[in-house]
Amino acid sequence: MGVVTAPVPDRTPKQDRSRATRRRLLEAAVACLAEHGWAGSTVAVVAERAGVSRGAAQHHFPTREDLFTAAVEYVAEERSAALRGLFADGPAARPAVVAALVDLYTGTLFRAALQLWVAASNEEQLRPRVTELEARVGRETHRIAAELLGADESVPGVRETVQGLLDMARGLGLANVLTDDAARRARVVAQWSALVDLALVPATRP
Repeated sequence: MGVVTAPVPDRTPKQDRSRATRRRLLEAAVACLAEHGWAGSTVAVVAERAGVSRGAAQHHFPTREDLFTAAVEYVAEERSAALRGLFADGPAARPAVVAALVDLYTGTLFRAALQLWVAASNEEQLRPRVTELEARVGRETHRIAAELLGADESVPGVRETVQGLLDMARGLGLANVLTDDAARRARVVAQWSALVDLALVPATRP
């Protein structure tokens, strides 16, 4: 008769398991939103993709709106941290910073956020939450961009230059949703890098 081995108890703290489940749900929600849009992204679909029960998903996020706004915010924070990590020593070569900022708007996060914006334009319950989220994420992205570019926003026009760069990057991200026009995007980014560098050079006093 063989020896029966007792199951090894799960020693992972309950709080750690809960955080891991929440993270899986958030990442699955962003992926679903980017791939299937708002109409095709339900709590049940996300839960299945994350490998958790629907009940567990609703324990963390009671409503669909809770889940998807939290998901976009979570990934935005992750991308912001990654962007800071690329330039941990502070201001860097501006072309590299401009290219990194544009990359923020050409990936899964932007596609997911775009789907959320479109849904918010038609969903009264979702609109105020997405509007507030976009404003918060936008402010943080602007702060990071100004910091990495070494931009002195007390100088007239500099704040607008930084915001114009981010608006341009968002436009390139929107164009990328339909077609991958990497060659044209590279030329635009190179031109904007030169313009930003010129605009942020401190004026020489006579």
